[in-house]
Amino acid sequence: MKLICVGRNYTEHINELKNEKPENPILFLKPDSAIIPKKQPFFIPDFSNDIHHEVEILVKITKVGKYIDQKFAHKYYNDIGLGIDFTARDLQSKLKAKGHPWEKAKAFDGSALIGKWLPKSDFNDVNNINFSLLKNDTEVQNSNSKLMLWKIDELIAYISQYFTLKIGDIIFTGTPAGVGKVNANDTLTGYIEKNEMFSIKIK
Repeated sequence: MKLICVGRNYTEHINELKNEKPENPILFLKPDSAIIPKKQPFFIPDFSNDIHHEVEILVKITKVGKYIDQKFAHKYYNDIGLGIDFTARDLQSKLKAKGHPWEKAKAFDGSALIGKWLPKSDFNDVNNINFSLLKNDTEVQNSNSKLMLWKIDELIAYISQYFTLKIGDIIFTGTPAGVGKVNANDTLTGYIEKNEMFSIKIK
């Protein structure tokens, strides 16, 4: 299985990092070794002094698909989740300045938190889902999937032009504004609506 991540999918996050708005979704991959084992903490890697949290709505693929038409994209997932794309911002900035790929800053071991899953049928509209992240009980990120530049079904159709989607693949749909540094002994808790989706300790 693979993790397909979308960058710059919320305008306010683009602005806070002073990035350019893309013409198409920005895609990058994380390997399965990026997934944090259940009930394990996030360990700050020794190669970064500026790890950021990026909370994101997740989608789990349930059918193999290639060149999926957007109008059929809803048939390729049944669950909605929440996770964190941990990012070594200092390393990413150095790589971007040199025009190098981001993978070392985005796809390192333990850089992907995958929380609980909720049935898609629980939602009246997957394009209107409230989600948030609390750091030490203080809200730091709060948004709604309606603010995505490219909605879930658009992303599935676009991604499948380049990568065959397989059962178990997970799409990280992008993070809203409010990203920030994590420190040892922080606790991050994520919510979809009023449902706690994960809680993780930083070590």
